[in-house]
Amino acid sequence: MPVSNDAPTHALKADSFGRILLVQGPEGPFVRRDLGATPLWLRLPAWWLARREARALKHIHGMADVPQLLDWNGRHLDRSFMAGDAMYQRPPRGDVAWFRAARRLLQQLHRRGVAHNDLAKEANWLVTEDGRPALIDFQLAVIGDPRSRWIRLLAREDLRHLLKHKRMYCRESLTPVEKRVLKRTSWVRDLWFATGKPVYRFVTRRILHWEDNEGQGPKP
Repeated sequence: MPVSNDAPTHALKADSFGRILLVQGPEGPFVRRDLGATPLWLRLPAWWLARREARALKHIHGMADVPQLLDWNGRHLDRSFMAGDAMYQRPPRGDVAWFRAARRLLQQLHRRGVAHNDLAKEANWLVTEDGRPALIDFQLAVIGDPRSRWIRLLAREDLRHLLKHKRMYCRESLTPVEKRVLKRTSWVRDLWFATGKPVYRFVTRRILHWEDNEGQGPKP
């Protein structure tokens, strides 16, 4: 979607991996991930993450309540705009229907062979204007055969993260099965906490000087 440089834009987010802009295009607003402002030493990982997101969005094209890929040219990733608020901004407290719909949304995603892989962050769950759940930010998504052990394992981790949010905002509605799922951690989760997460925190906090607070917005 080529857009004039004069198109009105509004910055939604900015970090070391680029800027997220709300752009007013000729056919309405859309969201652009702009890698142009990324420091030279981070451009390769930023490009890799954006390319990964573009592949995932292309794979799930046409699915409801996820962004639709509009364009990816190696510098800009444009996706459809979905009006709503992040979960931490508009928590679905006591909203059993919202969590049921969120689980159905995950099931649709996993049937298409995509695991989101970053759903611990409340910022990646939207509560749309009409109260539906939606998913954004597919930079870490994994694509594969939905019947494979790897995708099924990652899909289970996606579900566990959703149930952790349900435990936070709708604890009384957790079923016995859901409680058992929450208690059973996978080796992927244990390995991440033992190795990957300490490195991630060191890089983001000590080198990049930012902290996403698990996607829950800035700390007071």
